[in-house]
Amino acid sequence: MIRLFDYWRSSASYRVRIALGLAGVDWESVPVDLVEGAQQSPEHLARNPQGLVPVLEIDGLRLTQSLAIVEYLDETRNLGLLPKTAAGRARVRALAQATAVDIHPVCNLRVAKHAVTQSGGVIAMEGWMRAFIAPGLAAVETLLEGGDFCHGNRISLADLCLVPQVYNARRWGVDMDGMPKVRRVDAALAEIPAFAAAHPDRTPR
Repeated sequence: MIRLFDYWRSSASYRVRIALGLAGVDWESVPVDLVEGAQQSPEHLARNPQGLVPVLEIDGLRLTQSLAIVEYLDETRNLGLLPKTAAGRARVRALAQATAVDIHPVCNLRVAKHAVTQSGGVIAMEGWMRAFIAPGLAAVETLLEGGDFCHGNRISLADLCLVPQVYNARRWGVDMDGMPKVRRVDAALAEIPAFAAAHPDRTPR
């Protein structure tokens, strides 16, 4: 039994759901309600002392950290998410990290909530999110080459990271009119079953 402990709107969980779909494996979703604080329960902290999602139980292992999980699935299920050349792998990882490492952490729910609370209401949640998502995705826009995928002519790790961030951008009202390449990649990937099935609107809550 493969079990994914996740939250429907978690960008990190979203990446892993896409990878599981690409792997074509059967898995069970176990929702962890981040809004209600379930990630800090003793039961979940026993799974992941960081109090984060996702956690994937697979192959007798309990894995944490979405990028590590996705690379594990890539290596054990032959997903082909990383190019064969060192230069290609470096570019794909850079694109992936531009969203998963540079945008996502500062827009994490607990970070954003802390900023809003500490500001005494001066900072609004929407303003915080837009302030970091918009320039981050604008930079990714300049790095893309113009095809239907982030790199070359096939799905890569970078695509699995971009789609959840675009979902967040739309959720928080980020103006993406000036990002035609990002929007084109997102639209193309939305037609792929593994990406469509992993969408938050189709995820147990």
